[in-house]
Amino acid sequence: MDFTKMQGAGNDYVVIGPRHPACDWSRLAVRMCDRHYGVGADGLLIVGPSEAADFRMRMFNPDGSEAEMCGNGIRCFAKYVIDEGLAPGERTDLAIETQAGLHAVSARIEGGAVSSVRVGMGTPRFAAEQIPVAASGLERIVDHPLDVDGDRFLVTCLSMGNPHAVTFVDRPVAELPLERIGPKVEHHSFFPNRVNFEVAQVHDRARMSVRVWERGVGETLACGTGACAVAVAARVKGLIDGAVEIALPGGTLQVEWDGEGEVWMEGPAETVFKGVWPDEDR
Repeated sequence: MDFTKMQGAGNDYVVIGPRHPACDWSRLAVRMCDRHYGVGADGLLIVGPSEAADFRMRMFNPDGSEAEMCGNGIRCFAKYVIDEGLAPGERTDLAIETQAGLHAVSARIEGGAVSSVRVGMGTPRFAAEQIPVAASGLERIVDHPLDVDGDRFLVTCLSMGNPHAVTFVDRPVAELPLERIGPKVEHHSFFPNRVNFEVAQVHDRARMSVRVWERGVGETLACGTGACAVAVAARVKGLIDGAVEIALPGGTLQVEWDGEGEVWMEGPAETVFKGVWPDEDR
């Protein structure tokens, strides 16, 4: 089975093209994403046909679970289908179907290949049952106290097609022991479908630093939906304006939100290498 290794702001993926055999994708994701015995990746992306869009993207986490949406992944996905000549009419503006709905992407071309991609990430959802969280009747969950392993965090929760809990800190995000706290927040009883956990420091009204603990993955160098969730949470709390630069360990993403409609994100996408996975592991 042919594959392509790609990365966007350090968030890395294995991409399987449309001419793939039938496969147990959950099992394959566990094998291929393993950083010691596999290719090594934060997720497995599957290119498929769509009746509602130009392509369908499926994304599987390293633990085998299927994610609803992946912001850095969809940029790599867009680069793959455009660079491989799969896009109809050599278009650079596409619609991509995910489990979280349809997303518009627009690619920037440099030197004959995609260098960055702008993505319509959808409209954030705030109602408790839409995230979901173990609360009812709340229109927004802002600064909700969450007790974790002796610490208390104030989290603002929302869905970007997948669930997020954002906490803001006054110290550098590198100082937080995310490797200890992240898994406890992910599996906290307040989040029935688990959650992605973001720690953010606001530098000014146009710049933030962020670390992310991704559901089903662990800490990653970047997270597109997480960056969008942080921008939305910060705007809801009145900490930033409409456009913000988000610095993550693996790179920088640009996020825009007008406070009401769709969130837009732009960032890099890069092909790392191509390879062939043994057929016996289908």
